[in-house]
Amino acid sequence: MSKSAAARKRALEVLDILRQSYPDARCALDYRNPFELLVATILSAQCTDVRVNLVTPELFSAYPDAPSLAGAESEELEALVRTTGFYRNKAANLRECARTLVSRHGGEVPEAMEDLVELPGVGRKTANVIRGNVFGKPAMVVDTHVKRISYRLGWTKQTQPEKIEEELCRLLPKEHWTEAGHLLIAHGRTLCKAPLPHCGRCPVLPLCPRAGVQRAL
Repeated sequence: MSKSAAARKRALEVLDILRQSYPDARCALDYRNPFELLVATILSAQCTDVRVNLVTPELFSAYPDAPSLAGAESEELEALVRTTGFYRNKAANLRECARTLVSRHGGEVPEAMEDLVELPGVGRKTANVIRGNVFGKPAMVVDTHVKRISYRLGWTKQTQPEKIEEELCRLLPKEHWTEAGHLLIAHGRTLCKAPLPHCGRCPVLPLCPRAGVQRAL
């Protein structure tokens, strides 16, 4: 067996264990359609999903779609998203994103990566959240949990999210990309925390090359 094949086999074993440990792992943001997930994901930057879920019901009641959000008054929009942090920037990005959706995409959220990342406030992480969860496309989300755990597991030595995404996509079969993100995030929130992981309770301890090594990554 080649080195790459062995690494993939080991990674899939890790995913099997995490799947059993977190059978309900999924996107933690509440949404009913692509527009709502897009808005919620933009708000989730530097904010917990729990906090975002407290904010979005009132936000979506006021602005249920891209056209209504595109016409939002700055002060009103800022007030609604204030508790998510960096509210002025987020409000501005949300309004400009909505305006771009209306002007370029008929008010609908596009599926293509190249179209998504051209939206104000949207990077590859947000685009992959959208593509994987509402459009069913293979999408590898790299957030702080995925970055930390993939490093600890020896799946990557990269530090830049896009480079990590590339390596994880080479390591894992496409059909596991979206699920892997959910599982790693669930594991990061529960046990494999920063700065100190709870190695003694970790179900993948036998497969982790950094077991017991106490460092932030």
